[in-house]
Amino acid sequence: MKKELIKSIHVFILLGIILTGCQEKVDTPVENASSESEPASSDSNSESTESTDHSYNHNHSHDDEKQKEIYSGIFEDDEVEDRELSDWEGDWQSVYPYLLDGTLDEVLQKKVETKKDKTFEEYKEYYKVGYETDIERIVIKDNTITFYKNGKGKTGEYKYHGYEILTYESGNRGVRYLFDLVGKVDGVPKHVQFSDHSIYPTKADHYHIYFGNEDHVTLLKELDNWPTYYFSNLSGKEIAEEMNAH
Repeated sequence: MKKELIKSIHVFILLGIILTGCQEKVDTPVENASSESEPASSDSNSESTESTDHSYNHNHSHDDEKQKEIYSGIFEDDEVEDRELSDWEGDWQSVYPYLLDGTLDEVLQKKVETKKDKTFEEYKEYYKVGYETDIERIVIKDNTITFYKNGKGKTGEYKYHGYEILTYESGNRGVRYLFDLVGKVDGVPKHVQFSDHSIYPTKADHYHIYFGNEDHVTLLKELDNWPTYYFSNLSGKEIAEEMNAH
């Protein structure tokens, strides 16, 4: 009886050792598989690549020098990608009032000192024409844009129309992303174009906008007036700091 009991204990101990070893072998490969799957797959047909957020990918795939080049309008045609209205989603305010009240004077002064191509007064006039607008606020949500004038907002639904690459006299280039009003809504523009110095899907931190009832070809010719918007939760001082950082 004693021998049988000792035999049973030996069997239990042996089983325990075997099970522990199996558990260790199962755990290790799972850990390795997890760590190896962290980098984005280079396979374009990969489901995980398709579902990855574009802004995350692009913010990590372009180095600082390339970003500066793109911001300055230096890029190749095949680098430009389609974008969705959600890239400009948010509550935005016009910077025009801050130009008029002098809040942006420090920005203009910095341009005078660094570029040395215009006087302060010339820069002031240039931006008065550029920033001028009676739309003090724009709210973009889902597929809608709400334009606020004198505190009253009017909303329209917009669909993507594609993009156009423009070449300026300076030789630099820019991309405008085009959207069309869905249906007929009084008090909102039929066509809207965004320019934010980006050429691929990413969240905008400010933008220039062109809008009206003229067709896109006509709007694309507008180069003097580019109403500019920053997030509504920023103060004028913070906007000036953002502008000086570029």
